[in-house]
Amino acid sequence: MRPRAVVLLSGGLDSTTCLAWAQARYDCIALSFRYGQRSSTELDAAKALAERSGVEHRIINIDLGNLGGSALTDHNIDVPDHEQEGIPITYVPARNTIFLSYALAAAEVFGAEAIVIGINAVDYSGYPDCRPEFIDAFANMARLATKVGVEGKPLKFETPLLHLSKANIIRLGVEHGVDYSQTVSCYQADQEGRACGKCDSCRLRKQGFVEAGIEDPTRYIPNN
Repeated sequence: MRPRAVVLLSGGLDSTTCLAWAQARYDCIALSFRYGQRSSTELDAAKALAERSGVEHRIINIDLGNLGGSALTDHNIDVPDHEQEGIPITYVPARNTIFLSYALAAAEVFGAEAIVIGINAVDYSGYPDCRPEFIDAFANMARLATKVGVEGKPLKFETPLLHLSKANIIRLGVEHGVDYSQTVSCYQADQEGRACGKCDSCRLRKQGFVEAGIEDPTRYIPNN
């Protein structure tokens, strides 16, 4: 019997690559979050990807939109179409901390041995909760705060994309059979899931396909 893992699945390029990587090693349960994000089509993509992959999928409802403070959760803040210095306005305060906390609970409930998250310290857009130091600190907290940790069987935190460029992430996904045309990475995708082609996420994604030497299958809004 294979070990189980909880995989955080947004429906984007990175998390879908993580799911494919994890399925080669674990029986997976995918978690997605409806947290008040600007574009909900990524959740449609996550649901379809989970179904296609044959994994159990749970969508958790969290209203971070009630707090605002990010261009992804506050419609009064525009998503920038240029690279920003420092921590960008698309950073959602404490998002990964909250997501990982739910994953921690799910791992204990479902008897998982690992949590898989697609954070990246190379093309990470300046988000503080996408750094190795954050994962190390969270893993230490988890050892102290969970039944399995106290019993000496701490969860593994798998970050297979942590030190990969976007191009190498794409190459890894292609090796695992990922169909990137089915993923949605854009911060402000339209109702059809088509990407704006201008936001930071789209910029990094476009650049990744160019550097990987792989045709970009992303569906873009016309003239973008």
